[in-house]
This record gives sequence, C-alpha cells and structure tokens, in this order.
Amino acid sequence: MSVSEIESELSEDERAGLALVRESGGIHQSDFWKELEVSSRKGSRIAESLVEKELVDREEAVYGGHNTYYITPTAEDLDFTLLMAGDMLSPFIGEEEVDPNSDAFSQWIMNLAYED
Repeated sequence: MSVSEIESELSEDERAGLALVRESGGIHQSDFWKELEVSSRKGSRIAESLVEKELVDREEAVYGGHNTYYITPTAEDLDFTLLMAGDMLSPFIGEEEVDPNSDAFSQWIMNLAYED
C-alpha cells in the first residue's frame, strides 16, 4: 500500500497529528497531544497508530524532566528538493564553514539560476 493510500484511510485526528509532525519537523509527545487539544491517552493512541502505519518515527526522550517520546516525520516524508540545484546537492551540507566565494558554491548558484 502506498503512503497516499495509507493517508487516505487516516481518521481526522490522525491526519491532524500527521500534519502537526510534518509542519513542526518533530515534536515531543507531551506537546503533541496538547497541540491537538486531545487527552494524553488519545494523543498516545494517535502517535502509536501513525508509528504502526510507518508515517512517523517515535523515540524515547526526556523533556522537561519527564520521560516522553519525540515524534518525527519518517525519512521518506522529508523533502530535500530545496537543497538541490539540478542534480547538485548544496555545498553547505556537512560543511562547518563554507566559503561563499568557492567554486562549488558558485556552480550550485548557477544551477539554481538555470532550473525551470
């Protein structure tokens, strides 16, 4: 089953939860249910359902001195197109200091100008 087919079968609460995780890029479960304006129990069920459907990832975390989970979009859900210029990945990826006068950066900018 494709991601779009799975998403089409989500409940309204699951859709809202998935949208929240995607928009935030990641959220602690203790904030997740508050943002959705549901009980912690219902928020936990929504998060578990999204994990089971492989739409989000959830890792144990400590937040505000309490044990919770951190919920993130799955890697398949991340959009890397903004880092691309044609078939070139941004030279800023993985670099601690990038020289804006470098040939790599100039070439990347030139590829941006020629897209579309």
